[in-house]
Amino acid sequence: MTMVIWFILAGMFAGLCAGLFGIGGGMIIVPALVWIFTAYHYSPDVVAHLAVGTSLATIIVTSISSLMAHNKRGGVRWDVWKYMAGGLVIGSLTGAAVADQINGLMLQAMIGAAALLVAFKMLFLSNKEQLGKPLPKPPVQFGAGTGIGLASAIFGIGGGSLTVPFLNWSGLSMRQSVGTSAACGLPIAVAGALGFAWFGQDVANLPQGTIGFVHIVAFVCISVASFITAKVGAKLAHQLPATTLKKAFGVLLTFAGGQLLWSGLAGMGIV
Repeated sequence: MTMVIWFILAGMFAGLCAGLFGIGGGMIIVPALVWIFTAYHYSPDVVAHLAVGTSLATIIVTSISSLMAHNKRGGVRWDVWKYMAGGLVIGSLTGAAVADQINGLMLQAMIGAAALLVAFKMLFLSNKEQLGKPLPKPPVQFGAGTGIGLASAIFGIGGGSLTVPFLNWSGLSMRQSVGTSAACGLPIAVAGALGFAWFGQDVANLPQGTIGFVHIVAFVCISVASFITAKVGAKLAHQLPATTLKKAFGVLLTFAGGQLLWSGLAGMGIV
């Protein structure tokens, strides 16, 4: 029961961040699940993969909630999404296959490093709008989707930290970038979660109640909690300046990413 409570709390906070920032919530869910699974003595060999696979599964629900809320306010550019979606699916499936070949502690350290990069961007860099700029050609949008999907599946995120800057650069307003990013999280999450469930089928040391690298109880608890709070976050994103919240989120990611990076490297005997 205590484990369930931790899953629900992680889901509530991840959903709020997903709605506010156009991210899938994975940068909150993955570190949280790594800590929870480690505290309950899951095998270090599968902790990171299980956290990533479960995170991607939950982002399916979070993205649907967030994109519906943004779409109601005209924040989703479906004309851009349709060209990126194919690349996002291909990249996510490839990313799941790549992650399956990475050592668990190494993957944990890589996730920590990625979280630190996102934190640096949120704390020190701004996404500048370039309104009126012509959209990139469809092949460029498809290629960007492939790269974003690849990185997102490896790290268990919805891709917002990469998609929002790309869409800003492509000429979309911040509001449309956040909303379209939320929609882009859906193909990433579906393809990535299916990939992790498939590639984790025959892995040893997995706990009971999993389908491959997807933890079912964690998926259900986090999904329900994040579905509710993602709508709240999306509403706030259209009403409040998010600068202070982004800075706070960046500080949180700095601590989370630093801890994951340190523990992963320490587990491998590097530090």
